Amino acid sequence: MRVKVWYDWPHEHPGGRPYHHGSLPETLVAHAVQLLDEAGAEAVTVREVARRAGVSPGAPFRHFPDRAALLAAVAEAVAVDFGAAQTEAVASATSVPFRALGTAFVRYALAHPHRLALLRGALFGAERTPALEEGHRAFTQSVIELIVAGQQRGELRRADPELIRIAAQALAYGLSQMFVDDYLDASRADTLINQVVDLFGLGVLAPGSDRRDVD
Repeated sequence: MRVKVWYDWPHEHPGGRPYHHGSLPETLVAHAVQLLDEAGAEAVTVREVARRAGVSPGAPFRHFPDRAALLAAVAEAVAVDFGAAQTEAVASATSVPFRALGTAFVRYALAHPHRLALLRGALFGAERTPALEEGHRAFTQSVIELIVAGQQRGELRRADPELIRIAAQALAYGLSQMFVDDYLDASRADTLINQVVDLFGLGVLAPGSDRRDVD
């Protein structure tokens, strides 16, 4: 099964090459993503993006009325890249695709902590764009479908797919943040990701232990 990419935004990285007519918005966003990776969202300013793109300070305002609009476009571009990474992980999985999805989430956060911080704020802040709203809905649904397919193949336990999604997302999100915050040693990331995901798959309650069934 293919996890759907969030939003149809061109995500090429021109890297300072001259832009052709009509591609300035994509060029500006690509440079803004580079600034984001270098120093976080605070470093993304319209003036610096224009300077890197080699255009006048006022040129970006023909496409983005203010810095907030530029950052919103950057968040949408990040969502595309994040979704593409998830899609590739699922498509290339050699065993359980759902496991690969969670692993890819954590590895993306390790590689691009500033991107995840921006995307988190854009998704769960007060001003989620329609593109992110629709993309988030489609992505969530595709994860549910991935879980159901895994259950039908006998890879995942028979439980409410939505509860499985929430639990898995909490694990991936929490583990990612622990690495980003230096609570966990990033040099041990590959080992810890595999061990934690494996433990999640097995469950933490011993067979026969007292437990409350979740309806």
